[in-house]
Amino acid sequence: MPSQKVKVAIVGLGFGADFIPIYQNHPHSELYAICQRSEDKLKAAGKKYGVDRLFTNYKDLLKLKELDAIHIVTPADTHAPIVIDCLKAEKHVACTVPMAIDVEDCKEIVKLRRKVGVNYMMMETAAYTREFLYVKKLKDEGKLGKIQFLRGSHMQDMEEWGAPWPGWPPLNYATHAVSPLAILADAPVEWVFGLGSGRIRESYIKNWNCPFAVESMLMKFKDSDIGGEVTRSLYDTVRQYIESFDVYGQKLSFEWNKLDNEDPILYTGKEDAQKVKIPDTGDMLPKEIAKYTRSFEVMDEEEKSHLSFIQGSGHGGSHPHLVHEFIMSIVENRDSAIDAEKAANWTCAGVLGNKSALAGSEKMYLPDFWNL
Repeated sequence: MPSQKVKVAIVGLGFGADFIPIYQNHPHSELYAICQRSEDKLKAAGKKYGVDRLFTNYKDLLKLKELDAIHIVTPADTHAPIVIDCLKAEKHVACTVPMAIDVEDCKEIVKLRRKVGVNYMMMETAAYTREFLYVKKLKDEGKLGKIQFLRGSHMQDMEEWGAPWPGWPPLNYATHAVSPLAILADAPVEWVFGLGSGRIRESYIKNWNCPFAVESMLMKFKDSDIGGEVTRSLYDTVRQYIESFDVYGQKLSFEWNKLDNEDPILYTGKEDAQKVKIPDTGDMLPKEIAKYTRSFEVMDEEEKSHLSFIQGSGHGGSHPHLVHEFIMSIVENRDSAIDAEKAANWTCAGVLGNKSALAGSEKMYLPDFWNL
């Protein structure tokens, strides 16, 4: 294991600022620089966290030979071009979800990462929430028995988010709902059926040419008898925020709580069920970053106002797990747990689910990203 720390820069300081102290305290990383378009916000963050290397244009980071990795936390429609630029500069890349918003960009990222030989990781929070890690442990220990069906849901009022979100096709941002199912199925998504329902306001439809208030899809996992269902909404549909997954097994089943501040349900047989308290996951991490599973250890009052953080309940304590996996994949010279091929599969399940819905629920097969 190399003694030198991985030098990382963060691009985007909305909820991206949450990651600064985690990188600063991880035993194998150095928070080398931060980048933010707003110079005032950039300087304020630099002062608060003691970061001296400040950039307003991410392309200036690509010129730094000593910089090892770049973590992208920018708006969803900017991910693909920034990732491609970083890969061309031979930097390891971590990027928030989704990977891209069309299939061809996903293909390009997969092929380019393979050609360059650096690491890519999609920083999917749903794959590391305390709830998911609890259920994943049940699966790994054989307590669920054979998994029979999986369901994911991500319903969110994004009225106050601003560009690029008004009118965004719901399934084009589906990885929070898709990823837990794919991991539990232990298989990529093979094909999807999409269904659009309802209609958003006319002024929003023209932005992304998608009329649906809600999009759902059925998914088939490759070389598996397991199927899944995902439901997604962003506008003109009343529902308290939920970013959930349910798993139905032969021995146990798990269902996410319907209301915030309630506990999820574990079904133990016949009509028997019990509420479960989900444990913290700090003990799974190096002691230097263990406390960051507790969301309010990190952000001050201004930062806590970021909507993704409030609505996502601090993203389930996932941030330090994401940082740890990304850094250790570089240190140990291995693929990340959510590498380019998985990220492309999970992303394109939703992208093609949307295309299917627009095409009258046509069955659509995903590309085999492992054999491009």
